[in-house]
Amino acid sequence: MAKRIDVSGLNAYYGSFLAIEDISMTVEPRSVTAFIGPSGCGKSTFLRTLNRMHEVTPGGRVDGKVMLDDENLYGAGIDPVAVRREVGMVFQRPNPFPTMSVYDNVAAGLRLNGNYKKSQLDDIVEKSLRGANLWNEVKDRLNKPGSGLSGGQQQRLCIARAIAVEPNVLLMDEPCSALDPISTLAIEDLIGELKERFTIVIVTHNMQQAARVSDRTAFFNLAAVGQPGKLIEIDETERIFSNPSVQATEDYISGRFG
Repeated sequence: MAKRIDVSGLNAYYGSFLAIEDISMTVEPRSVTAFIGPSGCGKSTFLRTLNRMHEVTPGGRVDGKVMLDDENLYGAGIDPVAVRREVGMVFQRPNPFPTMSVYDNVAAGLRLNGNYKKSQLDDIVEKSLRGANLWNEVKDRLNKPGSGLSGGQQQRLCIARAIAVEPNVLLMDEPCSALDPISTLAIEDLIGELKERFTIVIVTHNMQQAARVSDRTAFFNLAAVGQPGKLIEIDETERIFSNPSVQATEDYISGRFG
């Protein structure tokens, strides 16, 4: 199920403003890749180019190539909605559909994408909630509103909703930034389990989190405010945090700036 991502020569714009410039990297399947760097350096913008969410922003456009295995996600005739089914996303703040039950939140994408019998939906909803380590906490309240869950439970509900449609890649944009430490630990443990099935890319401002959960880490930076963000280096996480190749990476990790 998990697929490899190969990005080459990618630029992303907001209108005429070049937000990120000439990004090239490979994200290996069944692994966790973390994006770190100061605010405004383009981490989340780049993440959103990986499932064509960037172009939803007015004036947003991309040039360059994003390959998912052998498929160019920006190729002619590629449906962006189909891309987002293959490359799911979990956002910074939990965003369950407020008027929907726990069950309907998880089943929402399935109902949009195909005709499923009730028994099939039941099985997939349970499997997805178990996959998000949430089933035991909500199995007796499946018909209650998802918005009634705690923040950490809501974020795991959003993860269950994302994995229910069986994507190849899971993107996470600071998924723990609005959560307490115990809920953060639960999400981090879950990421470790999910990488057995999915390719995972996570944006985080938490250096310790990047060190704990990721296999590879990419450091982004920008020369000055108003300049485009660039990929400075990407390597095995242990090496990035112990012996990075670029001085700017070491300066950022050690707290000298950012």
